[in-house]
Amino acid sequence: MDALLAEYLPILIFLGIAVGLSVAIVAASYIVARQRPDSEKVSAYECGFEAFDDARGRFDVRFYLVAILFIIFDLEVAFLFPWAVALGDIGVFGFWSMMIFLGILTIGFVYEWKKGALEWE
Repeated sequence: MDALLAEYLPILIFLGIAVGLSVAIVAASYIVARQRPDSEKVSAYECGFEAFDDARGRFDVRFYLVAILFIIFDLEVAFLFPWAVALGDIGVFGFWSMMIFLGILTIGFVYEWKKGALEWE
């Protein structure tokens, strides 16, 4: 039983160091940083709502639309990284298939742009 517990000792040491380090960093930020937020810091940032408002209020659907479009285009662009790494191995066929993919991506982006999905009042 002692041998089994000895195998978990490095994990416990690692967790202890991680918790201690995180507490030390948070404590250091409270000691060093100024803790008086001004009106600009607590104002509405990305979502357009006040920071401390009723959570049951209406939420504009445009925020969801922009978030979904960002996720779609961000994930599609993420396919460029493995393609760039493997470009030497996949040859001309891989190059042109990625060009077709980027063409479809560009057509979708232009379509969303023309439909006004990226416009904000």
